[in-house]
Amino acid sequence: MDIKREPPKKGKRVVFIGAAIVALVAVTVALSRLEAAPPTVERGSLWIDTVRRGEMVRQVRGPGTLQPERIQFVSTVTAGRVERVLVRPGAPVTASTVLVELSNPDVQLEALTAEQQLNGAEAALVTLQTNLQTQLLNQEGVVATTRSDYNEAKRNAEVAAGLDTLLSKNDVGKAHDKDAELETRMRIEQQRLNVMSDNIKQQIALQREQVAKLRDIVRYQEGRVQSMKVLAGADGVVQDMDLQPGQWLQPGTLLAKVAQPGKLKAVLRIPETQAKDIQISQPAQIDTRNGIIPGHVFRVDPSSQNGTVGVEVALDGSVPGARPDLSVDGTIEIERLKDVLYVGRPSYGQAESTVGMFRLSPDGKEATRVNVKLGRSSVNTIEIKQGLNVHDRVIISDMSAMDSHEKVRVQ
Repeated sequence: MDIKREPPKKGKRVVFIGAAIVALVAVTVALSRLEAAPPTVERGSLWIDTVRRGEMVRQVRGPGTLQPERIQFVSTVTAGRVERVLVRPGAPVTASTVLVELSNPDVQLEALTAEQQLNGAEAALVTLQTNLQTQLLNQEGVVATTRSDYNEAKRNAEVAAGLDTLLSKNDVGKAHDKDAELETRMRIEQQRLNVMSDNIKQQIALQREQVAKLRDIVRYQEGRVQSMKVLAGADGVVQDMDLQPGQWLQPGTLLAKVAQPGKLKAVLRIPETQAKDIQISQPAQIDTRNGIIPGHVFRVDPSSQNGTVGVEVALDGSVPGARPDLSVDGTIEIERLKDVLYVGRPSYGQAESTVGMFRLSPDGKEATRVNVKLGRSSVNTIEIKQGLNVHDRVIISDMSAMDSHEKVRVQ
């Protein structure tokens, strides 16, 4: 038997639909208020350091090489062609060791010409001395004859003066005139002798000066010939010499460097932004990969090259195996800061700037970004002026991938 069913009431359906819509809106609002889950980073890939308070040592670091404190540069004096290369780089030499033999016929010809001119000047000097000495002797003879005549005339005048009553006035006058004439002649001849003597000295001195100049020229030319055999000039080890037989060299060409035995120095290249605080006598440490050598700064280049400044460090110790041109790393101590907050230097951010750093929670499972004001920096540490406290742990490795997040989870 069929039973008649009553249609459902429309009011209940509306209530149910309204309740469902309200529930959906409530869930949506609740979900929108929830924070997005922070990204996760692996603890093993992070560098984490703890903020400390105490003394912070400011240092700068740069690469460099070991170089001898004394280096002899060997260069050519005259142009020439390389005939023989007798020594190669790395060989020990003495000051008299011949490194290279050169040849240049023009230099030898100039030396022969200079020697010929010197021989001619020396022969002219001998001839001049002979001629002038002969003239001087002749003049001395004239002076002697004139003096003898004068003395005779003087005696005759004296005799005539004593016999003035027996001789005529004319004879007496002639005797006195002869005496006066010869006296004048003797004085003139003596003056001529003195002038000739002085003139002889000057002429000989000028000729001797000419000979001396030519002798210096000959000595110089002989030195040029001798320079064809290039000597080391100092005891040491030959460096940087690359010559081939037949090669033509111009005057002043650098042939080789001779590293003289003695202490080495480290020549470092420090970035110009870090070199402004380097001063003479600051302590330094040189890492040779075979040991650490203490030292101190003794010279700083006044200008920079390619963004770096050259700093020379004198070594206060020695390490076996250290040799010239050995690559090293140098660390220079700038200053010691007393009672400051500091942490390991992060891979981002510069000194005297503000950066965002992730600070770990006490349980170490989360890290939150905080703004940190940095101060003075060192090689491995940096000063904290604001934003962190003692014992805070922060991530100092590169977190640029998390720049859009304020919090991360650490696993």
